[in-house]
Amino acid sequence: MTRVWILPTLLVLCGSSVATGLFHKGSPGVATVSLLIFLVLAGANSPLIFPRSISALEAQHRSAVDGRPVVFWRPGCMYCLRLRMRLGRSSRRLHWVNIWRDPAGAAVVRAANDGNETVPTVIVAGRPHTNPDPAWMREQLSPPR
Repeated sequence: MTRVWILPTLLVLCGSSVATGLFHKGSPGVATVSLLIFLVLAGANSPLIFPRSISALEAQHRSAVDGRPVVFWRPGCMYCLRLRMRLGRSSRRLHWVNIWRDPAGAAVVRAANDGNETVPTVIVAGRPHTNPDPAWMREQLSPPR
C-alpha cells in the first residue's frame, strides 16, 4: 500500500467501526449516515479524486510546452477539492502537483504566498493565483477566440 492510501483507508476503517458500534446499539439509520460520511471523506482524500500528481519541475516543463496551468494542492484541502469538483472533467487538462509529496512544489507555493503553503495555488502564464475562482479557471482552459 502506498502512502497516498493511508488516510482514505483509515477513514474507511474508522467509519466501519463507528457504524458497527452504532448498529449494535440499535441505531441503524445513524450508523448508515455515519458510514456514508466517512466514505465521502475517504473518497475526497483518495487519489481517485485528483489526477496523478507530478513533480513541480516536470509540471513547469510540461506547462512551458503546452501552456496549461499548474495547480499546487495537498490532500485534505477543501478548497482544492472544491476547485477540482467545480472544474469537472476539464481538471484533467491541468498539471497537478501535491506539495506534500514534492518539496520543490511546496517551495514554489511558499514563494508565491509570502512563506505560507496556501493551496490551491495555480500558476497561469508564469503568474501565481491563490485559491482562484473555478469559473475563472475554466476561462483559462478555454481556447482563445
